Amino acid sequence: MTLADVVRLLEAEVLVAPADESIKVAAGGAADLISDVLAFVAKKNTLLITGLTNPQVVTTADLLDLTGIIFVRGKKPGQDVLKMAQQRGLPLLRTHLHMYEACGILYKAGLRSSRADQDDDNDFD
Repeated sequence: MTLADVVRLLEAEVLVAPADESIKVAAGGAADLISDVLAFVAKKNTLLITGLTNPQVVTTADLLDLTGIIFVRGKKPGQDVLKMAQQRGLPLLRTHLHMYEACGILYKAGLRSSRADQDDDNDFD
């Protein structure tokens, strides 16, 4: 899946454009706590789905080398956050969908969990 696919699937608004919309997204992780992002969003090429709009979410995404951030529930970060993301080359998207809906749509389209401890073939055994 690419960032362009994510934008289309979630009917997302691009707040900070990626350098290349064909960037591959390998996994997704959803959290509204920075500690959960640090603990569970671990795979490369991961997209963070969150309602957090503070500067720490950009710093954390940059630290983990995430592919981008999707803000749910129509939330829009302040100019300081947009500027930080732009300086780091971190794509930011916004969708009107709730987190549950956004995750479900992406999962149904083939995007899987970012959990490092999760086997890719795990079918909830």
